[in-house]
Amino acid sequence: MKKVTAGVLLLVLSSSLAVINAQQKKKDTVKTQDIEGVVVTALGIKREKKSLGYASQEIKASALSDGTTNTGNIAAQLSGKVAGLNVTTNNNFGGSSNLLIRGMKTLGGGNPLIVIDGSPVNNSNTQEKNIDYGNALSDINQEDIESINVLKGAAASALYGERGLNGVIVITTKNGKGKDDGSWGITLSSAVQVGFIDKSTFPEYQTRYGAGYSQKFGSQAADGLNNANYGADASWGPKFDPNLMVYQWDSFDPTSPNYKKATPWVAAKNGPIKFFENPTTYINSVTLEKGQKGKNISFTYENMMSDGLMPNSHLNKNNLSLKINYDLTPKLHSTFYSTMTLQDTKGRSITGYSNNTATGFRQWWQTNVDVTDLERAYLANVDPSVASAANNYGNVTWSRKSAADGRPAYWNNPYFQAYQNYTSDKRYRNFTYAQLNYDLLDNISVTGKVSYDRSNLLAESRLAVGSLPQAFGQSNNSIGSGYARRDVLRTETNYDLMVNYKFDITDNINVSGVVGGNIRRNHYNSTYASTEGGLIVAGIYALSNSKKAPLATDENEYTTQTNSGYVTASFDFYKKFYVDATWRIDQSSTLLAGNNVYNYPSVTGSLIMSEILDTKSWMNFWKLRANYAEVGGTADPYQLVNNYRSAGILYGVGIYNPIINQPFLNLQPQRAKEFEIGTEAHFLKDRITLDFAYYKTRTINQILSPLPTSPTVGYLGKVFNAGRIDNSGYEVQLGLVPIKSKDFTWNIDANWSKNKNQVVSIYPGISNLLVNSFQGGVSLNAREGEAWGTLVGADYTYLNGQKVIDPKTGRYLQNPNQVIGNTTPDWIGGIRNSFSYKGFSLSFLIDMRKGGDVFSTDMYYGLSSGLYKETAVGDYRDKPIVLPGVLPDGSPNNIALSPLDNSSAVGYKTQPASEFVYDGSFIKLREASIGYTLPKSLLAGTKIYDAKISIVGRNLWIIHKNLPYADPEAMVGGGLNSYGWSIGSMPTTRDLGINVTFKF
Repeated sequence: MKKVTAGVLLLVLSSSLAVINAQQKKKDTVKTQDIEGVVVTALGIKREKKSLGYASQEIKASALSDGTTNTGNIAAQLSGKVAGLNVTTNNNFGGSSNLLIRGMKTLGGGNPLIVIDGSPVNNSNTQEKNIDYGNALSDINQEDIESINVLKGAAASALYGERGLNGVIVITTKNGKGKDDGSWGITLSSAVQVGFIDKSTFPEYQTRYGAGYSQKFGSQAADGLNNANYGADASWGPKFDPNLMVYQWDSFDPTSPNYKKATPWVAAKNGPIKFFENPTTYINSVTLEKGQKGKNISFTYENMMSDGLMPNSHLNKNNLSLKINYDLTPKLHSTFYSTMTLQDTKGRSITGYSNNTATGFRQWWQTNVDVTDLERAYLANVDPSVASAANNYGNVTWSRKSAADGRPAYWNNPYFQAYQNYTSDKRYRNFTYAQLNYDLLDNISVTGKVSYDRSNLLAESRLAVGSLPQAFGQSNNSIGSGYARRDVLRTETNYDLMVNYKFDITDNINVSGVVGGNIRRNHYNSTYASTEGGLIVAGIYALSNSKKAPLATDENEYTTQTNSGYVTASFDFYKKFYVDATWRIDQSSTLLAGNNVYNYPSVTGSLIMSEILDTKSWMNFWKLRANYAEVGGTADPYQLVNNYRSAGILYGVGIYNPIINQPFLNLQPQRAKEFEIGTEAHFLKDRITLDFAYYKTRTINQILSPLPTSPTVGYLGKVFNAGRIDNSGYEVQLGLVPIKSKDFTWNIDANWSKNKNQVVSIYPGISNLLVNSFQGGVSLNAREGEAWGTLVGADYTYLNGQKVIDPKTGRYLQNPNQVIGNTTPDWIGGIRNSFSYKGFSLSFLIDMRKGGDVFSTDMYYGLSSGLYKETAVGDYRDKPIVLPGVLPDGSPNNIALSPLDNSSAVGYKTQPASEFVYDGSFIKLREASIGYTLPKSLLAGTKIYDAKISIVGRNLWIIHKNLPYADPEAMVGGGLNSYGWSIGSMPTTRDLGINVTFKF
């Protein structure tokens, strides 16, 4: 990894600097843009970039989306582009992308605040019952985005107070522009995208042995021929022999051509990879816009239709947005923006361990089973004319209980699972704001703004009659059919009033700033209900079709309010020295009086050294900056009072589960303090640009909820303030323009960041906090003295550095509850190369991560079940195995494991979880594109004044990884599920697309 990465960096940088040096002997033919540009910061305030005393990084819309396929989630398209921003993207259909800026700052995790045109919006991720419903950032219409500015540190986000703890992503939307003559402009865009499975992210199966837990057939038929091991969901069975005739699962299917026939004992021609489909996406959008001085309008409609990897997976998303800027008078300016998303999704893949088809393919499978035969069996048996209890209503599966019992033993037919047990969800999202700005005086203006963000989610789960019984619904009882639905409503309303001022103290000294206030109200309502005992009538999915009385609906509702005031002052001394100070005070409804009012200060400074030292002949811009700030966070609702959950009615009397959390009346807001220094330098007329930052953050007084307690005390957990996490790190941004001429330009943009995290303390008497639990006996933890994300599980027992063997079994002695890894990466980075020649453009992005351990439950079980190719090398299965190691007395191990059951020599039966913790490093060709803009001469005489066609790609090549048969990024879901656990993930696809854009 180090050699590959160093080689790439050395080649790119050395060649770039050499060409730049040669190019500087020639006069630039393209005018250099002034570094003193304007960026959008907190609260939508526009600032000169050179005046900022903190690190931020702006990504223009073109860099965000032009070089890649449209993922449907703008968060994913930030990957590899921002120093200090760690983006984790999974492969779930319509799934979540997790954002983390400058390391984990709280013991319970957290995501940055998302802001559109100065107004916060919801970016929560929804995952329930092993279904990843995605994060709310995917609702944003990408066609609306002008730029994204990442506010990384506390000083940059301090004006958001209690919500600025984890950084801020500031999105600025486009204004209507129209054509030069003032008439309406029309932009039509179409894209077609197709995905192809990256086979390095899916198992390579052995093809020498078939179904079984050992190399013996289970039983014999009446004619003396063998029956396959139907009830074994593993492939450690008898060796394949084409001359050996065996009764397999389809021998008992009356619709099969193999009914009552024995067939050759051979590996399947079509393995599980044939189950997946090539995902396709169609995206069409139209934008109408018009603009002139004092007024502009833009309307965009976009439709995305996508089919996923899994059969019967479809997503249809419609985005509509409208933005109007209008000067009512020369002094009164108005802005209105509204965007609406309507999304209908069917067939999201199940995540995690149970009932996940991909988990079956990766861990528990028979290599003699052909998936095309399973598809034929499903289609033939699900037909209403033949579907009945006798054939499990179409669920004819390879995983039979026995030769005489066709009910599923462990797994449904994957096609039955996809087409009958599918999930569906409908999401409505609307974000709207209206703003008035009045120029009271030449140097004072007043702004009033109201914003409203609303999302509705209806999520439905189905368990068809004939399914393998499984835990389902509110009771979580094991049943063979059922229906459940979740309805979620989230709203956020913000009322803002601010006064903007700017005064010249002297001819060379001025002060500007904002004085304002905000009232924020958040409302949440969620209901969950399900059938109990199964469905009365097959195929009717309604709560009224429940065999037993449904339990009381699980309902959650809260409304919170935060009142805020803030003031900023920015001093400009001779355009050479800038000092900023901000102060914000919040009052939270979720804390008691006395603790519910708190403030957050910040102070920043920047010194323009290029002006002071007059270095413009070779260094046209050089800035030193430093800052200190405090940010924090308030409590979740209902932490101060006892609250209960209904457990139903007994003899006419309502009964309730224990109080969930013990209240802590002295609960206080959590707080983070950060110090940052940095520098920004531009050399040779911006041919070389460099930005460097160092920061140190301390988060204290964290709100920990819940700390588990014994239910016998009447509580399931308690809430308290405790814990300290420290983060420190470096961020580097490098821009190079090796070649710049009239027709040809080569740009290189690189970023690199390293964050060091440490859990300093948790609570007196507590040194470890459980964050998440994984199948396979591994847990994700915050542990004192370690970086957040400690993996704890069983390790080998060692004697003088040698693995110790249990003399009773011949297997390894395991040492439980050991630190076996950590999910925090050592560093992350990205390099983009962009080339343009006349109308042609070419770009590609290399995305890198070093470190960040991953526990693979797939390898933990899959090796033991004999699926993978390394379990059938040579005569490994045909001779006794003596595991390397020593006996407790230090002598070499001499205990052999039987060749009839060598599955005990590898995988979870013998090896501890530590054996299946892998380095999560990767190097990826994340994006690539080739584009051509048609010359104006070719368009002359047509209504089209601009036309471009592009071929784009995403995730085209995993150049390096250590995790076998899976993508080290593809974790379970969003939030805490995005760290350190590889289980049943969908394979990664190499996505290719064609984009066409016409402007009229």
